[in-house]
Amino acid sequence: MLDVMEIQEILPHRYPLLLVDRITDMEKGKSITGYKNISISEPAFMGHFPGHPIYPGVMILEGMAQAGGVLALKSNDLSAEELHNKVIYFMSIDKAKFRNPVKPGDRLEYRIEVLKLRGNLIVLDGKAYVDDKLVAEAELKAMVVDK
Repeated sequence: MLDVMEIQEILPHRYPLLLVDRITDMEKGKSITGYKNISISEPAFMGHFPGHPIYPGVMILEGMAQAGGVLALKSNDLSAEELHNKVIYFMSIDKAKFRNPVKPGDRLEYRIEVLKLRGNLIVLDGKAYVDDKLVAEAELKAMVVDK
């Protein structure tokens, strides 16, 4: 539905902190699904952990947040120019749980659902999967603001 070039038109993030490769499904105001291919060449693997590469949980949460950011920004039906002048700030991450490690070669799928959408405030239920197995989950609160 959205490739990495289209995602970059919505989010300000760039390598090495753009953590969503593709959006595969989106229902504005409701949910979004996207993924990141986890490669051994990820910068985080240089130090997390040498000889035993595990994708950091904080990066999984950031990827969920970015997918949620795409959903929040696209749900407001902003023009391309308006989109360029907005950014999403995360206010809290609650109930974060990590169920299984994510390793090089995994395809990390983000499945995000809106719990509350009121004006510029959005509350999201984020889940991350590898091969349909839950690896992480969290509740994310964010606000769309002017740059």
